[in-house]
This record gives sequence, structure tokens and C-alpha cells, in this order.
Amino acid sequence: MSNGTPLGDFLRARREALKPHDVGLPEYGRRRVPGLRREEVALLAGVSSDYYIRLEQGRENSPSQQVLEAVAQALKLDAETTGHLNRLCLTASQRPRDRGPAEVSGQLLQLMDGWEHTPAFVVGPALDILAGNSLAVALHDGFTRFDNLARMVFVDPAGLEFYQEWERAAHSCVAEIRAAHGHDPESARIAAVVADLSARSEEFARLWGTHEVKSKSQEGKHLRHPEVGDLHINFSAFTVNGAPDQQLVVYQAEPAGPTAAAFEVLRAKAPSIAACPVRASSAVEPEEA
Repeated sequence: MSNGTPLGDFLRARREALKPHDVGLPEYGRRRVPGLRREEVALLAGVSSDYYIRLEQGRENSPSQQVLEAVAQALKLDAETTGHLNRLCLTASQRPRDRGPAEVSGQLLQLMDGWEHTPAFVVGPALDILAGNSLAVALHDGFTRFDNLARMVFVDPAGLEFYQEWERAAHSCVAEIRAAHGHDPESARIAAVVADLSARSEEFARLWGTHEVKSKSQEGKHLRHPEVGDLHINFSAFTVNGAPDQQLVVYQAEPAGPTAAAFEVLRAKAPSIAACPVRASSAVEPEEA
């Protein structure tokens, strides 16, 4: 964990991720620091070097919107990452106080339970799995626990085999938690998950330090189940009305394709695993010996 401010840590990480040629600056000889120098970012943003240094050091906590837009442009931030930058500058009184219920609603549980051919589950801000239908449980039955997506990717031995594009899954998990952290930097749950996984996975700790930001969206995944083999799926993530901290994740297969057939095999065994939606543990716990 850093001793700096969230804003300063973010600016430093994004600055160090850029090379001079990324922003049209010349690069001469060997540089003593990774990425851009503070003075270079200040020049690109049209602010004084002293002001930008104060931003990174946490001595300037109320930058104007004009300054934030200039810094975002200088650091080549996309729209989502720029939004994250703006959220880091909000005071506690400016942040939403009620993020909705922690429990998954009964109506949503009933809806997921009716999707017999579609794996579906609900995750919280720290990627805790709050609920999942029986097919989602069957899909992930090779893991020690179906409890937290980040733990399953970085710590569970099954993760490397299940996620065939493991590096992509790893980057996505960290970037999604980082995005959630920007919405609620005081979240004790996010802090606990980050501390636990940083201690248990060097790769998680390294990626967390990059401050990449990305929310769940719609894309494809290549998975490999220990019993039914390769699965090529599309997934979508939806924010839950009335519970903005929760996201409903739905996996879909091409109709009449090999993955759809594999889902049918998993569905046949699903009742022996979970006949109805199951709420997973909300804690990232140490692996059993």
C-alpha cells in the first residue's frame, strides 16, 4: 500500500506508464525515471511544474475542472479513466452515501434461477460473488470456492487452466476493482481484498500499482472446464437497479454450438451441486491446507 494520496498515486502511475514518444516529445539518452518526468506532464498540461508536483504530492487537493481536463489530456486518459480521475478529487461529502443494499434481491435470485441454459451471477464492488444460479456454480465447480473472482484468478490453482486468456482476466479483475475503489475509496471491503491479494500474489500487487481502470462491459471469453473442455462465451454485465454496487454478469453461448452443448452437459449435473441460486461467502479467506 502507498503512503501517498489516491490522486497522487494515480497521477504518478499513469505518468510512469507513458513514454516521451507517446505524447510527441523527443527522447534523448538514458532517463533516470520511468515514463514521463513531472515537468513534462506540467508542460503538456499547461500548468507550472510546482503546481503539478503539489498535485502528485497531495499538497493540492482541489484542482479546477479545467486543470483536470488538461492533465487528463496530457496523460492520454480515455473517458472512463478521466472519470476516475475526477472521482478521486471528490470530497467525502460529495460522494454518494447510500450505495444500496448489500443483499441480492429475491426477485433477481428468482430471475437467475429461471435461466436454466445461461450461467448468471451477481458480483459486488470487490468482485465478491454475492449470488449465482445453478449453472454458474456448475461452470466454476473446479475452483476451491466460488466466492470472489479476483481470488479465483490470482490465488486458486484452477484459475490458470480455467481462464485461457489468463493475463487478460487478471488485468480486467484489477482494473474493475480499481474502478470500484474510485467510487468508494473508503470501502473497508475493497481495502481488505486488495491487502489480502497483494500479500498472496505478486502479480496482483504489480497490476494494482498500475492504476488501470476498466468497468465490466461486453466481450468474449475463452474458458476451459475440467469436464466439458473449451468454452467460447460472450458475457454482458448489467448494473442492478436499486443496488448500484451490484452487477449482474450473464454468460451466453452461440445457439446450437459446441459451447451451448457443453452448457447442457453442465446443466444436467447442476442439480447435484445447487438446485437454486446460492449466495457465496462474502470474504476472501485463506486457502485450506
